[in-house]
Amino acid sequence: MTNPLLADWATPFALAPFDAISDEDFAPALEQALAAHRAEIDAIAADPADPSFANTVEALEAAGTALDKVLSVFFTVAGADSNPQREALQRDFSPRLAAHFSEISANKALFRRLAALWEQRDTLDLTAEQARVLMLTHRNFLRAGAALEGEAEQRIKAIKSRLATLGTEFTQNLLADERDWFMELSETDLEGLPGFVVSAARAAGAEKEAKGPVITLSRSLIVPFLQFSPRRDLREKAYRAWAARGANGGKTDNRGIAAEILKLRAERAQLLGYENFAAYKLDTEMAKTPANVRELLLAVWEPAKARALADGAVLEAMLRADGIAGPLEPWDWRYYAEKRRKAEHDLDEAALKPFLQLDRMIEAAFTCAHRLFGLDFAPLDVPLYHPDCRAWEVTRDGAHVAVFIGDYFARGSKRSGAWCSAMRSQAKFPEVQAPVVINVCNFAKGDPALLSYDDARTLFHEFGHALHQMLSDVTYESVSGTSVARDFVELPSQLYEHWLEVPEVLGEFATHVETGEAMPKPMLDKVLEAANFDQGFQTVEYVASALVDLEFHDGPAPADPMQKQAEVLEAIGMPHAIGMRHATPHFAHVFSGDGYSSGYYSYMWSEVMDADAFEAFEEAGSAFDRDRARALEANILSTGGSRDAAELYIAFRGRLPGVEALLKGRGLVAA
Repeated sequence: MTNPLLADWATPFALAPFDAISDEDFAPALEQALAAHRAEIDAIAADPADPSFANTVEALEAAGTALDKVLSVFFTVAGADSNPQREALQRDFSPRLAAHFSEISANKALFRRLAALWEQRDTLDLTAEQARVLMLTHRNFLRAGAALEGEAEQRIKAIKSRLATLGTEFTQNLLADERDWFMELSETDLEGLPGFVVSAARAAGAEKEAKGPVITLSRSLIVPFLQFSPRRDLREKAYRAWAARGANGGKTDNRGIAAEILKLRAERAQLLGYENFAAYKLDTEMAKTPANVRELLLAVWEPAKARALADGAVLEAMLRADGIAGPLEPWDWRYYAEKRRKAEHDLDEAALKPFLQLDRMIEAAFTCAHRLFGLDFAPLDVPLYHPDCRAWEVTRDGAHVAVFIGDYFARGSKRSGAWCSAMRSQAKFPEVQAPVVINVCNFAKGDPALLSYDDARTLFHEFGHALHQMLSDVTYESVSGTSVARDFVELPSQLYEHWLEVPEVLGEFATHVETGEAMPKPMLDKVLEAANFDQGFQTVEYVASALVDLEFHDGPAPADPMQKQAEVLEAIGMPHAIGMRHATPHFAHVFSGDGYSSGYYSYMWSEVMDADAFEAFEEAGSAFDRDRARALEANILSTGGSRDAAELYIAFRGRLPGVEALLKGRGLVAA
C-alpha cells in the first residue's frame, strides 16, 4: 500500500488525510522523501546544460515536494499534539534533516551553478521577483557554508547537526517540565478565585486525572491564578515552578544545553567570517547590526523601567496595607496589579471575561478581515489531527483563497505559547497552490471557552500572521507569506492586534456569555482606557529578555549563561519584583532553534512599524479605510519576501518610522 503521506491527497483542497495517517507512517515516508529530494538535487547539480534560472533556481524551487508534505504534517502534530513516539521520531529526524540540508548547501557543483548565475545576474533578463529569489538563494548557500572547504566545511556540518539535536532536546525538556508539574487545589484553596479560573482548574484536573482542580504551567491558567489567588503561599509555589521550567536538575535541565548552543553558534559565525553570532544573524535583518538593536531596546528600556518602578512602589504600598512586610515579589505583582486595575479603572477581569467568548472573538477576527480585505470564512467538515481543531474555507468574491485551521485549547501534548504556520504555502510555480494555514494557541478550555483580554489579543496577533500567509500573491514559495526578515515578520501580526481595540469591534462582538447582551459602554470605555495599564511591567519583562538574548550572542559565548543573564539584568537595573518574560532555561524562542536567536528584539522592531502603520488608518479617519487596507495588502501582506522589507514599508507609508509612535502607543510618554 502507498504510504498516505506520499500519496496524492484526493481530499477537499488536498488537505492532509489525518484520519489515514499513523505515527508508523512517518519514518518510512521520510526515508523515501529524503531519497527523492536527494535525487532531484543531484540531477540539478549534474545537469550538463549551462546553468540558467530555469534549470537551477526554478528547479530548486520545484524540488522537495514530497519532503514538504511529510514534514508539514509531522511538525504540525509534533508541536501541537505530541506523544512519546512522536518525540522519539523528532529526536531522530532533527539531526538527519540537518545533515540532509547541509549536504545540499555543501554541494560544490550546485553552488558553482548558483555562483555563475549570480555573476551573470545583470544579463539574465529576470523579473524583480526572480532577481530577489536568485539573490536570496545564493546568499542562503553562502551563509550555510557553501564556500567553505576542508576542515571548516566538515566542522560546520557537524555544528548544524549538533544544534538540531540540542534544539529538539531543549524543546522536549521544556514540554516535559510543563506537562509533568501541576499543583492540586483543595476546595478551600479555590476561595477568592473567579468562576472562570475555577472552571479551568477543574478541567485541567480532569485532563491530568487528578482528584480535583489543579493549576498547571499553561500561561492561560497560571497567569489568572497569579492575578486572583489571595493565597500568597500558593502564588509563590506556582510562580517558582513556572520560573524554574528547564532548570530543575536531572534529565530535563536545559542550562547545559543552552551553554553548548551558544558556544556552537559562536563557532559557526566565526567559521563564516563574522565577529560573533549576533553580527551573523542580524546581517540579513532590517536592524543590520547589534548596535542598532541595542539602541532601540535601551531607548524603550529607560522610560519602561521608570514607569515600572513607580508602579511597583504603589503595589508594594498595597502589599504593606495587607499587613505583609514586603518586599514586593514577582508572585505578588499580578495580584496587586489586578486589584489596582479594579480600583483605578473599575475594571474587573472576572467581570470582563464573560464578554470575551472564544467563538465571538474568532468571529470578530474574521469580520475585520472581511471589512478590510473582502475575505469570507465558511466552516469545513474535514478530518484534522485533534478533535479540538476547526477548519474554514477562505474565499474572496466566491473564489477559493486558503484553508484556515484553528487549534485553540491548551493540553498536555501541546508545547506552550502560540504560533502560526503554513502546512502549505501560497505559490504559482511550478503550479498554482493555495495556502493551508494553522493558528495554534493555548487557551484554557471551557464550555463555552472564555478568554482574557490578553488571550483575545493573542488570537488577533496569530490571525495577523495567518493573513500574511493567506493573502500572499507571489510566484515562488521561497518568498511566500511570512518568508521575510525576522524583524519584519511580526509587523502584520502586531498590526492586526489594533483592530481588537477598535470600539465598534468590541461593541459588536464582546457579548455576554449568558445574556447575549453587548458589553456595556462604560465597561467598553474602561477596557480601552486600561489598554495601557501595567505597560511598565509588560515592557520591562519583554525588553529584559530581548537584551539578554542580544548580549548572549554579541560577543564570546558565555561559559555560564545563567551568570551572564544575571550580569545583564544587574547592569540594566532589572526591578526585583519583575521576572524576565523568558528566562534562559525556558527561552524556547532563542534555544529551540535559530529562528529568534539574537532576534527576540524583532517583536519590538516590528512594533515600531505597527504603531506607525495603524496611525495611517487613523489619519485616514477610519480603522476600516479601504484605500489604506488595499495599500497594506498590496505593499506588505501580498508581497511576502519578494522585495526588501524596508522598501515594502516605505511603499506603504512613504517613510520609515521612529520610536515615538511605539512609546506613545504603550503610554510610556505623554500622548
